[in-house]
Amino acid sequence: MGEIDKRNKLAEEYFSYKVSKDKNVFLYWYNKQVKILVGKESEKFLSKIENADSKEAQLIMAKVTGDFKHGNEKDNKKK
Repeated sequence: MGEIDKRNKLAEEYFSYKVSKDKNVFLYWYNKQVKILVGKESEKFLSKIENADSKEAQLIMAKVTGDFKHGNEKDNKKK
């Protein structure tokens, strides 16, 4: 994993997830929902993350969310 995470960003745990009763998976980045996995996609995710340690889990969630940031997100802070 050293080659993938050269800057040790995965240790900071940006990503988290919650599983609903019907096995849908809600993925969060800094506590903001960025993706919902349903059906086979959610089952595949849960099987991968089941035995993963913290850094591996962060990498799995980063890969699943993909390229969701494009630089045009609004900052909700008042200026």
